[in-house]
Amino acid sequence: MKGSDFVADLNNARTETFNITHFIIRVIVGSVVFAITSYVTKGLSISGLLPLVVSAIVLAALDYLVTRIFGLDATPFGKGITGFILAAAIIYATQFFVSGFEVDFWGAVIGALIYGIIDAVIPAKAM
Repeated sequence: MKGSDFVADLNNARTETFNITHFIIRVIVGSVVFAITSYVTKGLSISGLLPLVVSAIVLAALDYLVTRIFGLDATPFGKGITGFILAAAIIYATQFFVSGFEVDFWGAVIGALIYGIIDAVIPAKAM
């Protein structure tokens, strides 16, 4: 990627307007990711339906903020290792905002992997 391409991508990410449909799809995808991850690993635990939905909203909001501020997309497979690490960090950070949501390092990594797989099948930006 050329330097000018990076700057153009950064400017596009910062000037892109808020899209409620994209946000809702991110919340749904986040809910599915957290539900699957909490089922398949002991590294992520959710104490009920309300923390599941709130954590998915926080995940989508943090993803949106990171995209707006830094111009980086937390799509694990769409942006390579940077997106994967960013997705894991956002999943890990979510526990500090939501009571009843706990995740350890491996839970965040597995969650980012599942998030990437689901996002590859149902890309929110394409809808």
